[in-house]
Amino acid sequence: MALEKVLKEYGLKEKHAKVYLACLELGSGSVLKISQKAALPRSTTEVILNALQEKGFVSSFKKKNARYFSTEDPKKIISNAKAKAELLEKALPDFRELYARSNVIPTVRFYQGKEGIRTVFSEILEDKPKELLAFSSVDDLFDLLGKEFTNFVQKRGALGIRSRVILRESEKAWERVQSGEKQLRQVRLISQSYEHSGLTYVWGNKIAMISLKHEWSVLIIESEELAKSQKMLFEALWDSLPVPKQS
Repeated sequence: MALEKVLKEYGLKEKHAKVYLACLELGSGSVLKISQKAALPRSTTEVILNALQEKGFVSSFKKKNARYFSTEDPKKIISNAKAKAELLEKALPDFRELYARSNVIPTVRFYQGKEGIRTVFSEILEDKPKELLAFSSVDDLFDLLGKEFTNFVQKRGALGIRSRVILRESEKAWERVQSGEKQLRQVRLISQSYEHSGLTYVWGNKIAMISLKHEWSVLIIESEELAKSQKMLFEALWDSLPVPKQS
């Protein structure tokens, strides 16, 4: 991978990356030399070098009354970045608590395509809820995602996340009933007359509503009150349905 691209992905602007690499190639140099190497105006280069010094990418020293710049050891830059990441990680519980307190207004995210569905799967596995509630058209789900959905179910089970699922009755739905205990899943069935091609997940304070036909739209809502309402509706329907008799 080109070093300039790496630096830009790290967060440096294009000109900042050019100046840093020019300084790195020179080892050390005056503002004029570095600007010539980077093919940028001297005044622009000096401003960028000062910014890079603040970020810890370069250091400066005086030589014969002229200011010179040299790059820090790349290992030191990586070490500093890791230290900052660890600091943020340690503070994550406090950040999340503050976020939860301020999250009174529901947040809504919209995605389209399979990538949006993968986002839902990733968030569920990352959040590791004790239980996942689902209302699904399992045939459409397998038609669309197949092995990807099977992999998600396996990962969910490995994390000990139990699920309760309401499915439209079909041969595939009965297969989910039979394999339920092994995959930490309980199933209730509704009549085939209730036609739908969607998937709804409820966990924690999140609701994910997914269309499995044509547009593959994904809506994720984060709201404690709305999630409570969805859970109540799920429980009411769940309690009204009989336990499927396994053959």
